[in-house]
Amino acid sequence: MPAKKLTDAEINALLPKLRGWKIVNGKLHQEYACKDFVTAFGNMTRVALVAEAMNHHPEWFNVWNKVVIDLTTHSV
Repeated sequence: MPAKKLTDAEINALLPKLRGWKIVNGKLHQEYACKDFVTAFGNMTRVALVAEAMNHHPEWFNVWNKVVIDLTTHSV
């Protein structure tokens, strides 16, 4: 089945199921605080491998133990 962009109503209905995620500037947004830089970078590496397999690449930011992830679609 081809991907389809969710409507705002669909997003608002599903969002409560994603603990800690919210919509910021039109993007699905989450911030994580890890115990240190190595843990944060390791988590990003694991996500990167899954994202690459899905051909979906997050917008993210990392400083020391903090990882910020924003998800949006550029193709649907």
